[in-house]
Order: sequence, then structure tokens, then C-alpha cells
Amino acid sequence: MRFRNRAEAGRRLAAELAAYGGRVDVVVLGLPRGGVPVAVEVARALHAALDVFVVRKLGAPGHPELAMGAIASGGVRVLSRDIIDELGIRAPAIDAVTARERIELERRDRLYRGGRQLPDLRDRTVIVVDDGLATGATMEAAVQAVRLCGPARVVVGTPVGAAEACHRLRRVADEVVCTQTPEPFRAVGLWYEQFEPTTDEEVISLLRE
Repeated sequence: MRFRNRAEAGRRLAAELAAYGGRVDVVVLGLPRGGVPVAVEVARALHAALDVFVVRKLGAPGHPELAMGAIASGGVRVLSRDIIDELGIRAPAIDAVTARERIELERRDRLYRGGRQLPDLRDRTVIVVDDGLATGATMEAAVQAVRLCGPARVVVGTPVGAAEACHRLRRVADEVVCTQTPEPFRAVGLWYEQFEPTTDEEVISLLRE
């Protein structure tokens, strides 16, 4: 079943996360850009604090839409070894993509936060939200980076994901909530009627709300 848009997807995901509603220890982190509109609806429904957590996909050389890994704040880098080995990607190429994406990660972090620090996540329940999981590499990097902040529990939340990606993330997160795991999966955008790119301006506006 397709979602009308990210807002509807967020409301349906929130229903799956209802057990976390009304708790003062819960923080919802949206992965920009597309995860932020989903996270807004989750935080609103759960009456939880909302913030953004910047992660960047590492696109494979020649196949930028294919994630060979991801980086996140705190110097975390996660690599998808199966994709790297299958495509024969060499270490210098991986490092070059990482350096380029690190610049963009730092730019977005400054832009979205406007000098604000990430909330203190120690001993809190952190729900990390994206609009979909294809390989899961970006979310895995986010979970590992969030772990460095000392939370009590890390929950992954997404409206739709490849079954394999959701299964793999259960090794690094305390809980994974995927509203739908359709087969065949193919791509996140196929499961939304409206899947226009979320802009920086939209992310900033949503966070100000």
C-alpha cells in the first residue's frame, strides 16, 4: 500500500510507535532531508522533542544512487562491503567520496542547527526516523553515531523498508519499526504517491515549527 506523502507516512508510523507517547525521556531525530517531514508527525503524535541528525549517503562511483556506505556526525563511517566488493571499488575512491560528503554534512549541520547543539541524549530513548530504508547504510551510520551519545535505547522508525535492510538494522538498534516491508522493494519512492525532494528551506521551516 502506497503512502500519499511523507506526512501521512509519519502519522501511520507514529501509530506503530504509540507505546513511546507522552514520555519525557523520548527524543525523535529526523534524518534530512526526507526523514524530517516524517519525524515531525511522529514527534507531534508522541508529544516528544524533535531534532535533526545529519547523515550523508556515500554514493558508489558511477552509481550515485546506490549507497556503498554512509557517514554521520562524530566521525562515523559505515561501509556496505558487499556492494564495494561486487563493484570492485578501491579504497582511494571510497576516501574521495567520503571527503566530498563530509563537507556537505558539515554544511547542512551548520545550516539546520544555526549554532544549536544536539540535545543531550544520555540515558534517553532516541527514535531515529527516515522516510524509507533501501540498503539501510545511512540509518546504520546514524544509529552508530547516536550510540556515541550514550542513549538508554535507540529505536529505528521508518514507514517503508526493504526487509533485508530492516532485518540487518536489528543488529545495531534496540528496536526496528518498519510499517511496511513490501516485496519486491526496488526503491523507496515507489511507495509514495508524492515523493518530491525535501528542500533545505522546508527542513529549516519544519524544525522551527
